[in-house]
Amino acid sequence: MIYQRQFIKELSWTAVGIFVVLLVVLVATQAINLLGRAASGRVAIDAVSALIGFWTIGLTPVLLILTAYISIITVLTRYWRDSEMVIWLSSGLSLKNWIIPLMKFAIPFAVLVAIVSMLIQPWAEWRSREFAELLKQKQEMSLLEPGVFREIGKNHPRVYFIESFDPDSGLARNLFVREKEKNGKETTIFAKKGEFKQDGEKRILTLEDGFHYNGLPGQANYQRASFQKMTLVISVNTTVINPKQNRHTIPTTALFASDKPIYKAELMWRLSLPLSVVILALMALPLSYFNPRTGHTYNILIAIAVFLIYQNGLTFIRDLVENGHIPFWLGLFPMHLIMFLLFVFLLRWRDRPSASFKTIFTSLMKGRS
Repeated sequence: MIYQRQFIKELSWTAVGIFVVLLVVLVATQAINLLGRAASGRVAIDAVSALIGFWTIGLTPVLLILTAYISIITVLTRYWRDSEMVIWLSSGLSLKNWIIPLMKFAIPFAVLVAIVSMLIQPWAEWRSREFAELLKQKQEMSLLEPGVFREIGKNHPRVYFIESFDPDSGLARNLFVREKEKNGKETTIFAKKGEFKQDGEKRILTLEDGFHYNGLPGQANYQRASFQKMTLVISVNTTVINPKQNRHTIPTTALFASDKPIYKAELMWRLSLPLSVVILALMALPLSYFNPRTGHTYNILIAIAVFLIYQNGLTFIRDLVENGHIPFWLGLFPMHLIMFLLFVFLLRWRDRPSASFKTIFTSLMKGRS
């Protein structure tokens, strides 16, 4: 029908504009956050742009859900404000006739959300963590500037001085290393050559052809020893993140095969995202009601409240599944079912604007129109 084509066309253009606005706002906010963390040294500077890209992919499901919901609310509210819905109802038509075009618009969004949340998002989360860790390691080594004293390491800080250093290969020449021990003694090492490299979960420095001094400052009891080769552990637990260590990076197929509550909770969340697109699209139909005579846009505030209650409810149930309080299948459907029943009630009420809550509720209980 003509009204369906026009409705979907208007929804599509509105969705494009809303998606762009939401994307710009959220990306700008995340960029400011990452730049602040980079300035404090918690994130590698070179990783900011890539992390913004990975973060955007991870946020895409929520953006798509909001885009579909806000687009439908915006377009249908305009129909009510311009009295088009009033003419529609006065012609003997029902709001139920809008469900099919709504689904034609919402289902592609739901499919896209399912693809992103179940396939692309875990990969993006894993690559984001991997990339951030690799650049952090590289940046830590790049702090070793030739001819400058630098302190590296948090748990066991050491002062390094290097005459020449290649951060790409990790090779260095004429090194000075100083470390203060807990008992007050100091260790000083001189070496002609050195190499920084990764060994499993450890980042190590291999020194060659040098001298090792150990003792208390101010006393003449320093011990001196020469060596041909010495290995120092710079830091531990520096391997690239393992996807199996974080539920957000685990592939969806692995979540289906796992019996752990924390993984079942993550699976429940990923399955709930595309379902919420459809439910919110339906909810937008009665929530878009606007009375032109009053001129108040209370429906927008109510729509926002419904969205927040829906999302917080899903989060609460996910936490219950994660803690093992309820099984997976019991946690997957209740919130969606509650919102769907609320939609049926509101749709029946908005289809008959003059009827009271009590009348609509009674008719639903009796199964009559």
